[in-house]
Amino acid sequence: MTIPLPSYTSGSADAPLLGMTIGGMLDRTAGLFPDTEALVCLHQEIRWTYRELVDKVDEAARAFIAIGVERGDRVGIWAPNRYEWTVTQFATAKVGAILVNINPAYGLHELEYALNLAGVSVLVTADHFKASNYRQMLRELAPEIAQCAPGKLSAARISALRAVINLDPDPHEGMWTWNQFVGLAEGVSAEELRARAAQLQFDEAINIQFTSGTTGNPKGATLTHHNILNNGYFVGRSQRLSERDRLVIPVPLYHCFGMVMGNLGCITHGATMVYPSEGFEPVKVLQAVHDERATALYGVPTMFIAELAEPTFDEYDLSSLRTGIMAGAICPAEVMKKVHSRMHMREVQIAYGMTETSPVSTQTSILDPFEKQVTTVGRTQPHLETKIVDPASGQVLPRHEIGELCTRGYSVMLKYWDNEEQTREAIDAAGWMHTGDLATMDEDGYIQIVGRIKDMVIRGGENIYPKEIEEFLYTHPAIEEIQVTGIPDEKYGEELVAWVKFHTDAEPVTAEELQAFCKGRITHFKIPRHYKFVDAFPMTVTGKIQKFRMREISMRDLGLQEGA
Repeated sequence: MTIPLPSYTSGSADAPLLGMTIGGMLDRTAGLFPDTEALVCLHQEIRWTYRELVDKVDEAARAFIAIGVERGDRVGIWAPNRYEWTVTQFATAKVGAILVNINPAYGLHELEYALNLAGVSVLVTADHFKASNYRQMLRELAPEIAQCAPGKLSAARISALRAVINLDPDPHEGMWTWNQFVGLAEGVSAEELRARAAQLQFDEAINIQFTSGTTGNPKGATLTHHNILNNGYFVGRSQRLSERDRLVIPVPLYHCFGMVMGNLGCITHGATMVYPSEGFEPVKVLQAVHDERATALYGVPTMFIAELAEPTFDEYDLSSLRTGIMAGAICPAEVMKKVHSRMHMREVQIAYGMTETSPVSTQTSILDPFEKQVTTVGRTQPHLETKIVDPASGQVLPRHEIGELCTRGYSVMLKYWDNEEQTREAIDAAGWMHTGDLATMDEDGYIQIVGRIKDMVIRGGENIYPKEIEEFLYTHPAIEEIQVTGIPDEKYGEELVAWVKFHTDAEPVTAEELQAFCKGRITHFKIPRHYKFVDAFPMTVTGKIQKFRMREISMRDLGLQEGA
């Protein structure tokens, strides 16, 4: 009798882990490739070599010291893709501050929660982005800013925040401009910065990224130099990135996809970071690849679909492309075929992971058969372990059986910031991160994601937890009960549908009015697209709401089929 293989693998490694800080890695790469272009930010007309990037980073790092930022302090950044984002990322790493990534789409409610949870003392912010007026939201949260000198804020609702750096070139009350801020570096010597950097340890927390929680509020995944520097390095190594590569990064920097797989993937290999625009625009991505002779391109499947569908697609020369990463969702086979043939990305790879694992846990390889590239998320990354367990018993399952995917190794976060209980729920006593995803593992170690234990919805590569939206919509005075679930969508993979039950004495509200209620207060992609007004919800005999039945009924009512 043959004993079945257990669903466990460890990633084979042909290179050791990097035992250094992010700042140390940047300095080392700049020493090796001083004249190689490091950062090209097309919409800001910035083009810096590694030597120039280090100079800009060191200047900002000295300015952070000048305004009193200490090791372990939290510095928030609330901005789209700009050169200042990347300078802030590396400057905070050099002074030992913890960079707190704030989603550029956050509304007032989410911003207040994030700033207070992390205890952000300094905020680097854009003035506005798309329909969001950041300055106006900050003034609403902290009206005291109109009467204070820059760096002297004392606000009742966001008590830790004392300084705001606004990326608008024009001065505003109570805030430094970026140029005013970096000008403060003159008061701090290079020796003082070197002394600070020399104290830092690679296992220290360096980054907080918010990930939506089933309890209704985002959780702060707390990551170290070691977590994210190594993850960026091995993601890049799998693509064979080098100083000859130019990577176009249209994904948001506030995501691990942008700042880890993108920025850190480049600086660990001497490659060039290319930002085509503040936010994703298909034409600007194609133009950037054409003009910069890019060799690599990142994106979620919906981004690649939009680029391929662009009417002017054939006007761009994409023949320089070789590799890249597609993540956030499984790529449809037909789309992958077009990415191979029409975009010349024959070495494109699929990556899977989560913010809590820095993010990538599994990745396909250029040697993998095409069928594995479009049906699996690859195999376990170097220096990491993967197992699939019975969610009820925790026992490792045989190959091909469906269970919960767990990851262990250097990439697992330190904790959820200021939340010991949820940290213990996510990371068990043996150090395994429980992903909440249902998966199978085949005899060759390839992993296929087949579902989610929790109710997470993935819309266009964005992870959305319905509980968070439900908690917010409960604040509407007319709503007695609200349940949100996902349904198939041709463009985004999934869309949100909200089932709404009003108070019996309340004036009914329309779908348009509920969307208006959400606008500007929660992130745009979390606003439900569809609404169903009901008097009751499908329930089990024990009184539990059956979300799978809600999904089935919503699909029937909207004329949708699974896999639409």
